[in-house]
Amino acid sequence: MSNVSKALLTVLIAAIACGGEKGNQSDTAAKAPPATAAASAPATTTADGATVYQRCATCHQANGEGIPGTYPPLAGSEWVKASDPSAAIRVILHGLQGPVTIHGQTFSSAMPPFGTGVPMSDEEIAAVLTHERGSWGNAAPAVTAEMVARQRAATASQQAMWTADQLKSLVK
Repeated sequence: MSNVSKALLTVLIAAIACGGEKGNQSDTAAKAPPATAAASAPATTTADGATVYQRCATCHQANGEGIPGTYPPLAGSEWVKASDPSAAIRVILHGLQGPVTIHGQTFSSAMPPFGTGVPMSDEEIAAVLTHERGSWGNAAPAVTAEMVARQRAATASQQAMWTADQLKSLVK
């Protein structure tokens, strides 16, 4: 099986897993559309971060706390609050696979990419990251569509999902 086939299989499994965790979610998060259904929605040009976040809430929950042992929290996450949002942008663009440690807990679920092959615009990615960086006690600066566009261009040749080790140096 090629690396591309393995990556696609991992994304498919992650998408199914995100939609299949309904029993572990809060009532609010359970009402959010599954990642696969929301991902097929058309992109907008004036994105609202809280609305776009509904795509993320299936796994990361409406309160940003994630699902213990399965999906990492975004609340208080050094990946979300980093002074340079490049790593978070890259994770949304290309996904993340393998172990990642947040708040001392290791998570191994794959995060599917939302920036390639899925209609999620630079504006939507900027809006959702700005929402995440300013919610649940996080207090990090806004992300702009221009920042996302720069990362999209700089990582255009990225064919596989990132690993935490590849992005660790960007999380400061």
